[in-house]
Amino acid sequence: MLSTNLEAIWDEYCCRLLGFIRGRVADESDAEDLLQEVFLRVHNHLCCLPPPEKMDGWIFQIARNLIIDHYRKSRNLVDLPPDIVLEEEPPESEAETELAGSLKEMIAELPELYREALTLTEYEGISQVELARHLSISLPTAKSRVQRAREKLRDMFLACCHFEFDRRGRILDYYEHCSCCNRNC
Repeated sequence: MLSTNLEAIWDEYCCRLLGFIRGRVADESDAEDLLQEVFLRVHNHLCCLPPPEKMDGWIFQIARNLIIDHYRKSRNLVDLPPDIVLEEEPPESEAETELAGSLKEMIAELPELYREALTLTEYEGISQVELARHLSISLPTAKSRVQRAREKLRDMFLACCHFEFDRRGRILDYYEHCSCCNRNC
């Protein structure tokens, strides 16, 4: 039975933990530093140790997290030259341009509370926090309305058309199931 005494925990886990850490960290002094850090964290949580049957998992998870942190700190970050220009947004595909005309018509078909939430956030650019204030509703309610409006709009499009997407989720092409969309053929 494992005691809550730090010395007993050290005796029980020191060798196994050091072997575990050495298998993942090449530098010997870094491995020993990480071992010390594991036991420092154990010491800081002596008041709330897990039950003995969960102690292995708990201590080794602390070690895993410290190893991850160790590698995050040691990553070499490279400064990008200032003359690199990132493309803001990829240009719209032809299919997206064609569907844009149908978008406003479908938004107009949404129930009033969803139409208003979507129009204010997507077209007028107000945040969901501002939407909540504007409509005198809670923030979760505002977020829910915007999300439900998007879902209803998506469902309307999916009922109307079959879409083909690229690997980034952009519309490559679509085929109408009905005459809802204004396809310019």
